[in-house]
Amino acid sequence: MIFYFSGTGNSQLAAKQIAAELGDELVFINDCLKKGEKKTFHSERPLVFAAPIYAWRVPKVVEQWIREMKFEGSRDAYFVLTRGGGTEGNAAAYAAKLCGETGLTYRGLASVQMPENYIALSAAPSESECAAMIARAKPVLSGLARQIERGGPFTKTPVSLGGRFISGPFNPLYYRFYIKDKGFTVSDACVSCGKCAKRCPLNNIEMVDGKPVWKGNCTHCMACICGCPTEAIEYKTISKGKRRYYMMEE
Repeated sequence: MIFYFSGTGNSQLAAKQIAAELGDELVFINDCLKKGEKKTFHSERPLVFAAPIYAWRVPKVVEQWIREMKFEGSRDAYFVLTRGGGTEGNAAAYAAKLCGETGLTYRGLASVQMPENYIALSAAPSESECAAMIARAKPVLSGLARQIERGGPFTKTPVSLGGRFISGPFNPLYYRFYIKDKGFTVSDACVSCGKCAKRCPLNNIEMVDGKPVWKGNCTHCMACICGCPTEAIEYKTISKGKRRYYMMEE
């Protein structure tokens, strides 16, 4: 069973490709979060969790979701994390710890480079660069699917001292001081379509007088800002003039 959390489409693409190659079932974590569902999932095949890397770990919202769900059948858990630039740091150690605390059997974590979407900090690549990165990612995802099918663990990657720091003590500091929605604003280009509110996995956006209002519970998935059809949403001054990246299939 393939579970995925995705704001702009990278992890969705990864999950769908792996599910197609394994002939396995897909579960969209965003929908479960929006509905506030606590469910029991049964699968005799390995569990695969696909998500972006947030602050050099599995996103907190995904960690919490896994803790609140019940899994029956297979206990084997693989993590496939998508990333823009940079590294996964020591995310594997924290994913293994999560498995140990939830009764799952950790089978490894792999990161796959995809186009950058975090325009609250960085610029998205050009359209041609995005296409090239996705083309390079697809055979990597196929290789991961084959490893899962064989039942072997993912190959471990060495972790530097810096990687241990950014995934360790720096992770909660990053969340505390940077992962906030106070920087989001909306311009007169807004057409009141409500797509930002519909796509927010945490129900953190409310339409008030036809404009989005953020309510303080944001995970910086970038679905609202990158998916806005008129580019009416900005994050402080950082996103101004930057290309948006959004490829979610809805």
